[in-house]
Amino acid sequence: MLRDLGREDAQIEAVLGIISAVGPDILLLTDFDYDLDGLALAAFAKRAGYPHWFATTPNTGMMTTLDLDQNGKLGEPRDAQGYGRFRGDGGMAVLSRWPLGEVTDYSAMLWQDLPGAVMPEGWPEEVNAAQRLSHGGHWVVPIEAPGGVMHLMAYAASPPVFDGPEDRNGLRNRDELRLWSWVLDQGVPTDFVVLGNANLDPVDGQGRRAAMVDFLKDPRLQDPEPRSEGGALAADPDHRGDPALDTADWRDGAPGNLRVSYVLPGATWLVTDAGVFWPAPDEDSLLGDDGLLAGPHRLVWVDVFR
Repeated sequence: MLRDLGREDAQIEAVLGIISAVGPDILLLTDFDYDLDGLALAAFAKRAGYPHWFATTPNTGMMTTLDLDQNGKLGEPRDAQGYGRFRGDGGMAVLSRWPLGEVTDYSAMLWQDLPGAVMPEGWPEEVNAAQRLSHGGHWVVPIEAPGGVMHLMAYAASPPVFDGPEDRNGLRNRDELRLWSWVLDQGVPTDFVVLGNANLDPVDGQGRRAAMVDFLKDPRLQDPEPRSEGGALAADPDHRGDPALDTADWRDGAPGNLRVSYVLPGATWLVTDAGVFWPAPDEDSLLGDDGLLAGPHRLVWVDVFR
């Protein structure tokens, strides 16, 4: 990735073009590889025009000595704290036009330590005693925005698939979302925004969808329901949700297009606009001829005012 940032690369150019077109003051990137010295993120931030950024070692690729997925093999990507082929694979990064404060990192919290956590039935105690809850990470990042500090509650959750009848990934995905409810219960400042790849649609696809339904009803936050014309036009015929809300362009049927990425401001914010960067096919070339030049995920944006 660092090599490709130093030359013309079609996917990177598409991502940078989308960021330029939307112009967010604060940006969360998910599935962004982490390196110890932050060279890749610094190079990307410079090209994208952000003077401030934050990243730290993600749980993805953080290898354990245990058979976490209980398939009888050790040292595989699913035996890391979060799926990853190498240390730092698919991390997160926050970029900002304004300075950042001291970050609170919940990524090391054990899954079993979350109040009300539901672990896979029959899973070995040694695994439960080592398994972190966060797939990628859970951060609270203070942003010194004009008018006061915004607390960015950023995360990237497990896909609720690629497991067996024990539904390990589905249960974990649900509790990764519930972690934010627990954090809010501890008294996080009111000027917050929850955002990230929840990997959970409240209506369609796999996963414990009721958890997202309940979370979106929390009176402490608001759902601006960002929409796009492109998503509406790419609707899956068998899905029940509003396709204009979708944020990922996946293969029809399995799982099909879903709403998996969210920007959810706290109830104290005035939301002035919101959307998903997914133009109609004849309107924009940034997504490429197949719509996947920048990847299957779409940029979700929300304008807020204090």
